Amino acid sequence: MILYNNSNAILKQVNEKPFKLEREIQLIFEKNLQAIMGLELVKSEFAIKNKRIDTLAFDKQSQAFIIIEYKRDKNYSVVDQGLTYLNLMLQNRAEFILTYNETLKDTLHSKNIDWSQSRVAFVSPSFTENQISASDFKDFGIELWEIKQFENNFISINSIKKSSSAQSIKPLLENSEKLKEVKEHIKVYTEEDHFKNGSDFTIELYEKFKTSILNLSDNIEIIPQKFYIAFKKGSNISDIEIQKKGLKIFINAKKGSLNDPKGLVKDVSNIGHRGNGDYQIQIENDNDLEYIMSLIKQVIK
Repeated sequence: MILYNNSNAILKQVNEKPFKLEREIQLIFEKNLQAIMGLELVKSEFAIKNKRIDTLAFDKQSQAFIIIEYKRDKNYSVVDQGLTYLNLMLQNRAEFILTYNETLKDTLHSKNIDWSQSRVAFVSPSFTENQISASDFKDFGIELWEIKQFENNFISINSIKKSSSAQSIKPLLENSEKLKEVKEHIKVYTEEDHFKNGSDFTIELYEKFKTSILNLSDNIEIIPQKFYIAFKKGSNISDIEIQKKGLKIFINAKKGSLNDPKGLVKDVSNIGHRGNGDYQIQIENDNDLEYIMSLIKQVIK
């Protein structure tokens, strides 16, 4: 990516300013974890079983631990290191829970953690084509994040997405007894997983609402979770749960903050629910599609 400074329609290229230390990258991420990745910082420099984890974080949305590693060089294997860290986490679950509770003075219970959503994120100024292609598995809990620093304190951060043709990593782990925990427990959800809960009609209905949400703004991401499909732009804006007869749509807004003149949404702030936000809409057709889009658009920043 080339960054320019626009002065009266005259563009001047802003030069990249390489990071001198991995620690610089780590400090930026740890001080801004919620804004960048939507995560809660648990501990920096977490040591366990003769290994050191740069950053241990927790994803409250998926209720899972996230390991973050920072790299300045390109001479490492994201696959080997990623699998090693995932295996380390799954074999030492109690230590991760204890660290969370002791560091954050909280009472996180093992029954509330979704270990299948555990993942490892690598952060680097750049990745090689081999690293990107080697990690391109649809059910592999590894993320790649590129960060670049420029003159005048500009920073760019980019999450490298998996390709639409990404294959499963399970066949490669089939004969690995050492990585049995990873093979059996790590699960990256897809839209197709949620289609199993619906019908031909509700899947078609979902596709209509999906297209409309994506058209509300640039850079909206689709992140399938265990119980719903999340639509994110920085943070969640809406979640959709596919059912046999309809869709359950959640809007990520606090009670009292949504302008809903038709009174279409239901306040679920005091009711147990899986999606994010205090508002829910149950639909069985697309009659109110445009109006619902006007509600969701209110939470897009």
